[in-house]
Amino acid sequence: MRDMEIWAGLECTINRVGDHYFDQLDYSGHWNRLEDVEQITQLGIKKIRYPVLWERHQKRQYEWQNWEHTEKNLLKLKKHGIEPIAGLLHHGSGPAFTHLLDPDFAEKFADYAHLVAKCFSWLNYYVPINEPLSTARFSGLYGLWYPHLRDDLSFVKMLINQCKASIMGMEAIRSVNRKAIWIQTEDLGKTHSTPLLSYQANFENQRRWLGFDLLDGKIDTQHPLWDYLNWIKLDPKELDFFIGKKQQPDIIGFNYYLTSERYLDEQLSCYPVHTHGANHLQQYADVEAIRASPNQFSGLKNLVKEAWDYLQKDMAITEVHLHCSREEQLRWLDENWQNLSELRQEGIPIKAMTAWALLGSFGWNRLLTEPKGTYECGIFDCSGESLRPTALAKFVKQISSNENCYHPVLNRHGWWHSHQERKQKSSLIQNNPVGLSFKPLLIIGKNGTLGRAFAKICKRRAIDFHLSGREELDITDTQSIERMMKLYQPWAIVNTAGYVHVDHAEQDPKSCFMANTQGAENLAKVCARHAIQFLTFSSDLVFGGHKQTAYLESDPVKPLNIYGHSKALAERRILKADPKALIIRSSSFFGPWDEANFAHQVVQSLNKKESFTAADDIYISPTYVPELVEMSLDLLLDEEQGIWHLANRGTLSWADFAAEVAERAGFSGSLISRKSASALGFKATRPKFSVIVSERGANLGKLEEALDQYFIQTSIQNQIH
Repeated sequence: MRDMEIWAGLECTINRVGDHYFDQLDYSGHWNRLEDVEQITQLGIKKIRYPVLWERHQKRQYEWQNWEHTEKNLLKLKKHGIEPIAGLLHHGSGPAFTHLLDPDFAEKFADYAHLVAKCFSWLNYYVPINEPLSTARFSGLYGLWYPHLRDDLSFVKMLINQCKASIMGMEAIRSVNRKAIWIQTEDLGKTHSTPLLSYQANFENQRRWLGFDLLDGKIDTQHPLWDYLNWIKLDPKELDFFIGKKQQPDIIGFNYYLTSERYLDEQLSCYPVHTHGANHLQQYADVEAIRASPNQFSGLKNLVKEAWDYLQKDMAITEVHLHCSREEQLRWLDENWQNLSELRQEGIPIKAMTAWALLGSFGWNRLLTEPKGTYECGIFDCSGESLRPTALAKFVKQISSNENCYHPVLNRHGWWHSHQERKQKSSLIQNNPVGLSFKPLLIIGKNGTLGRAFAKICKRRAIDFHLSGREELDITDTQSIERMMKLYQPWAIVNTAGYVHVDHAEQDPKSCFMANTQGAENLAKVCARHAIQFLTFSSDLVFGGHKQTAYLESDPVKPLNIYGHSKALAERRILKADPKALIIRSSSFFGPWDEANFAHQVVQSLNKKESFTAADDIYISPTYVPELVEMSLDLLLDEEQGIWHLANRGTLSWADFAAEVAERAGFSGSLISRKSASALGFKATRPKFSVIVSERGANLGKLEEALDQYFIQTSIQNQIH
């Protein structure tokens, strides 16, 4: 049996809601970047699910769009030895001149499929229509997608139309290319339930095969769902088309997500209203099984076995993706790859696993019902002007080359495993690391805001770490650093230590430069010597404030005070000592886990009925510490290098920031006393404008949303204490 292949694919849905089309690849910028394919070819993948989408290439019936962009990309892939798997309709209802209940839908689709085959006669692999049953559910049962219906008969007719179109489309393709391979994809799901709702779960678990049964011509009076089809008053003649059809999928492609497994529960009060649904007998909540009833969760391995038992056909996993932090995305890919490898050893013919969402995806948290929506990073991050490979890209490349894909974060299981299992494996490495079988992340700065935040978030993300303070490690002493390296053997060092008092630095420059410059340089040299990653932090105060627009990473530095000079000099020395180091410039911290930050001081003063004074002529980009740490860890895992800007999106003065905090805390913004910086008596000169944004991508969220999160988390903290 040949080795299992690693494929990849682009989330390419052009979803219709009412008269609006939401195009994933428009949001990602792919349609305007020919260089994307060049980066994709470097992954070493064998095949790629690539869109040749009906809605994009045929806006009106009998009128065809320009094929130039698609043709160039397909030919580039072919040139690099990557076999495209052409997707013709992906969670769509077709162009505006048709829809899923159109009696001529299948004929129109077949005409398009024939045209694609003629234009690209060398294409050998096709997914004619992606997940027909899932699309029919969302369009015909739930009313979320066009044509927005909510009844069983519409659902079944939409499924029949798509299955009919798939067969006719492949017939049209094979009239041009007899060797064309048909991959039929569907969601690999299962429904679990309380005992009371077992009848509904059993029905849905039979219904999940309905599309495949239609394609196989298995729907007759003996079928388990025949009574259901009669009950919804489906005309049996609708099924005549499938009788005796010889066109069958060559490979069954299953798309697998944590949300694919559902749990039904009649206790509605336990779940949010948007999860509530009903059948003709009773109401119930429909939620993710992994969260509601993890003990019933089957997992990929068991579901593939069920599919093999039922279908007995060659299979591939055609989508594997997780919207989560980077180490969890790595754990998800690694676990599923291992599971599929084990299934192959057991004799189940798994052809490939597909690393999905090469460019990420937009709006799936709202089921593609709104424009753009939340961005989920994929194999590449498309937040910047060009694609940025993430840690997942390295993982895929290593699998493609049959290399070892080990990373220390893979020592821990993902969050989807039981909480009890996660709890048993504390991720805090104590002061006696003798006998460690894995490498931790070494965090320096035990007593600071950032250091404590890193420890808290690493623990939540199950990243093994050791948090070190001054009593244990002196970063101005190279020998002290080397002792820690020998003791813990970390895979990376995060430096959050340093001199933080901007005004005090004017009277004590020596201490400031020793901590911020010499100490950071020492760490960089040691990391370079041991070939491990190094992350450290700089500041927006390296800039002089002369710009009228936000500072980018490439802008020249021009510090105005001792603290800024210490950071600017540190940047130069660190990158000279270790060109692979990651330096993150940030600005004006606020967060829920310490009382030293600006936002807490505002609330504290107003609670005491004291006025709060802030500068109204210094403009900043406040940074929410939990978001900063989350993104910093992702960039570290991505092995990013050089200088990055990370701050929340928003420009306002210190006084405006104080007013925003006051109003969210229930006070009037008028209680903030606004003064000029010169009137506040600062010893260190501040730049009038030090707002930062990134030209490299990976920007943090909007400031308004960060402030909302701050007050939610602060409230939780207060309840705990």
